Amino acid sequence: MGGSSLTTTGKQTLIALTPGEPAGIGPDIALMLASEQHDHRLVAIADPNMLRARAALLGLNIIIKEVRSVTDCARQHLPGHLEVLPVALATTCAPGELNTANAAYVLECLKTAAQLCISKQLGAMVTGPVHKGIINDAGIDFTGHTEYLAELSHSRPVMMLATKTLRVALVTTHLPLRDVSAAIQPDKLAYCIETLHAFLRDNCNLAEPEILVCGLNPHAGEGGHLGREEIDIIEPVIKNCVTRGMNIIGPLPADTLFTEKYLRSADAVLAMYHDQGLPVLKYSGFGRAVNITLGLPFIRTSVDHGTALELAGTGKANSNSLYEAIKMAIEYSKP
Repeated sequence: MGGSSLTTTGKQTLIALTPGEPAGIGPDIALMLASEQHDHRLVAIADPNMLRARAALLGLNIIIKEVRSVTDCARQHLPGHLEVLPVALATTCAPGELNTANAAYVLECLKTAAQLCISKQLGAMVTGPVHKGIINDAGIDFTGHTEYLAELSHSRPVMMLATKTLRVALVTTHLPLRDVSAAIQPDKLAYCIETLHAFLRDNCNLAEPEILVCGLNPHAGEGGHLGREEIDIIEPVIKNCVTRGMNIIGPLPADTLFTEKYLRSADAVLAMYHDQGLPVLKYSGFGRAVNITLGLPFIRTSVDHGTALELAGTGKANSNSLYEAIKMAIEYSKP
């Protein structure tokens, strides 16, 4: 991650922006950001006509410039301008109205951005929210950004969300709760710890990062009385990581881990499943949190919210999370 071959012009890394579901607020917040003065160098991968129509609806005077390749992109951002690598919608799109016909378009935007990142033509990618339900309704098996990008890049992802004061990574992501226990295996847990540790060390410049690991069961298993995953799997993996020089603490009960006593010295938390760690993080920083996919051969960040169909085209969407996602993408992809 963050190698010297990343595409840059001057001091600005070129970042891909995929607005996500066209009926949602992704296009809105991309256009809102384009209208502002900032130092971020972006190229959107989307349907330019859809963006023009949305800008007109929002009353934003944005010049949409279509580019044939990333080499045609400007050297710096100009307020009121947005450069776009075109990907065409299958059919016209109205804000707030999902259409299965455009599901493949959403994935094609992601695929284009990922391939340009893999080939080092782009420095990182930032993704807007997608609607998983409509993609699956279109007959496409889609679990989420994390899994889709991992398949494209032949890598093993680790999902992490971060605010300015808290980072939470996950061992399992979008699984039914009944399947979580079986998915927590020693090799998977060890890989998640190692990947998180490497990211904190290499991309966050933390020489000896401290990672807190949640137990799976209430009270971290209560000595085996409430489950043996801690004894049989989690504790041995942590012990092995500690003997290799990592500062890993746990397994800790999730209901007390997220308190000042533990968090004041921690650099990240590793939760066992999606709704174990993310409710706390989103409560503390929703709208300012960033989703970061670790384990990819490039930096990918995303907003912490969904498509908000009811806000699309109204001008009421908030672009704070997108702005933070772009800032983190640039920070973590610095050569």
